[in-house]
Amino acid sequence: MIPVNRQGEVWVYAEQEDGALHDVSLELCGKARQLADQLGVRVGAVLAGHQVAGLADRLIAQGADQVYLVEDSRLAHYQTLPYARVVCRLIEKYHPQIVLYGATPLGRDLAPRVASHLRAGMTADCTDLQIDDVVEPRTQQVHPKLLLQVRPAFGGNIIATIVNYDGWPQMATVREGVMPLLPPNPSRRGQIVREQVELDDTLFVVRLLERHLEPRKVNLKGARVIVAGGGGVGSKENFRLIYELAGAVGGAVGASRAAVDSGFIGKEHQIGQTGTTVRPALYIACGISGAVQHRAGMEESAKIVAINTDPEAPIFSIAHYGIVGDMKQVIPMMIKALRERR
Repeated sequence: MIPVNRQGEVWVYAEQEDGALHDVSLELCGKARQLADQLGVRVGAVLAGHQVAGLADRLIAQGADQVYLVEDSRLAHYQTLPYARVVCRLIEKYHPQIVLYGATPLGRDLAPRVASHLRAGMTADCTDLQIDDVVEPRTQQVHPKLLLQVRPAFGGNIIATIVNYDGWPQMATVREGVMPLLPPNPSRRGQIVREQVELDDTLFVVRLLERHLEPRKVNLKGARVIVAGGGGVGSKENFRLIYELAGAVGGAVGASRAAVDSGFIGKEHQIGQTGTTVRPALYIACGISGAVQHRAGMEESAKIVAINTDPEAPIFSIAHYGIVGDMKQVIPMMIKALRERR
């Protein structure tokens, strides 16, 4: 267990693949900058891989003060054991007080391994991070400026705030898209700290024989307009209306978990707590009731239009414009109006 170090830095694990930084790492740099400013400390980023030094400037532009760089040809592709060794050794040397990871498949694999080795607490899939003083209920002791790790719990029915009094560093994984990607500042200056971590052969028990990469078919996060369908769409055949409306407005197609679980559309289109978090300029929700799990992934959209037969559907509580009606009648009317306008 790492001792409590209230002057320790706020760290981000900079996830990269094939020499490209993952968006969630850049998002977390901005959030780490905000947290560090509240704590009066610096922001650090851990960057591991092979020939990745060129990525350090981008991390600094996004808010990092120090980039801890570990390069080794054997780190060209992610493997759990050597990457966990790198992160653990750096934490044991520098004693950061907060370490953040993206809640990606890689982050969900790496962060628990590091937490287990360091005997530290970790909160998974956070949707918000804050700094505040906390009173320990049993002893009434005041713990100044702890990390409040906020995440949905019990199937999204409540929002839990988790704190870590003494099992430091305070660690959390954060879902992609829940933190806004702040604009980079190319004029920022930072320091690149090159580190050497001993990696013995016993860590490389897995050998990569072949890689098969499947290109992303849907880019919901980058879409400015999204038309999403829910369980109320009724069938896979009816989902063609969602595609037609998306084509008419030049948007991407999304879905709620209910639609995905019903087999109406693939999981790559899922939006919400267990899917993608989006912030489009326009979000059109068709046949979506608006469960809290879905709202968590889209409620920060600039404009929300909801179409639902139930006037009491929760989606109307966050919609800017609501249409009470059957989407099978409403959507063709919308498409016709759009085409006539053009």
